[in-house]
Amino acid sequence: MAFATQTNEHLIRSNLWTNQLKDVLYADLMGWKYVKTLTDFPDGDTFNMPSIGQAEVSNYVENTPVKYTALDTGNFTFSIDQYIHSGTYITEKMKQDSFYMNELVSTFVPKQARAIQEHMETKILAAIPDGQTASSLNTINGAHHRFVASGTNQIITLNDFARALFALKKANVPQQNLVAIVDPSVEATINQITNLTNVSNNPRWEGIIADGIASDMKFAKNIYGFDVYVSNHLKSGMSETINSVSVTNGVANLFFAAVPDLLPVIGAVRQPPKVDSEYNKDFQREEYVTTCRYGVKFFRPENAVTVITDNSRVYS
Repeated sequence: MAFATQTNEHLIRSNLWTNQLKDVLYADLMGWKYVKTLTDFPDGDTFNMPSIGQAEVSNYVENTPVKYTALDTGNFTFSIDQYIHSGTYITEKMKQDSFYMNELVSTFVPKQARAIQEHMETKILAAIPDGQTASSLNTINGAHHRFVASGTNQIITLNDFARALFALKKANVPQQNLVAIVDPSVEATINQITNLTNVSNNPRWEGIIADGIASDMKFAKNIYGFDVYVSNHLKSGMSETINSVSVTNGVANLFFAAVPDLLPVIGAVRQPPKVDSEYNKDFQREEYVTTCRYGVKFFRPENAVTVITDNSRVYS
């Protein structure tokens, strides 16, 4: 019996399907470790913290009454104002027909948790610029705690690191664990600062030049005492004018001291991410939802400096 003539196309699979699913890349998250977490907030949704000012000193004249002044008082309020969720589902038909059903379902909970973590990260890093007064220098003890970067086209310069350090010192912030969280455009700009490229003339920057400015999330060396981290979750799209300097596509780079009792942001988690799942017979699908309740707020204006750069300008 003769067989039909066969060609190579009959013996070659032109399309192959892998057993793996391609996932997106995720940036490292760091925000919550820089939040002063409230632990004495057992119920309710609003927390009150009284504050008192400093005592005054006056000249005394013999045989005259002493001057008595009351201490200034205030009340810091903080609320659990974020009640968020992330939900998804898979239909019964999809479970029956999809070759990737098991791989797909196994990603639901991790992806929901990641989405909530990114929401929290964005809120934490926005708490400082949102808590400050926009279009203002936010001056404390004569030093500016919010300003536009001093470089051409509002790019970062080493002078801006010095200004941030000066502001923290004038505010009596301890010079310990100084941290700067900057946009990738700022990292790229620092990599291109010309007076850092000659190692022989700049021995203190030798590690940066030899090893590269960043290693994972952290710069290889610090700059004027600041350990510098890079984040894609800083507040961006800012448009404002400070001290006659304008920026229209700004990103808020943050400078502060990561001292536990003096952290610039305060927060509390009333309900950590909690997963629920059930089968919906009306829609014939399995549903998964992760919910979370938390709050964050700007807490210590003296321990925070915002330097706004134009994140569309990468190189100096």
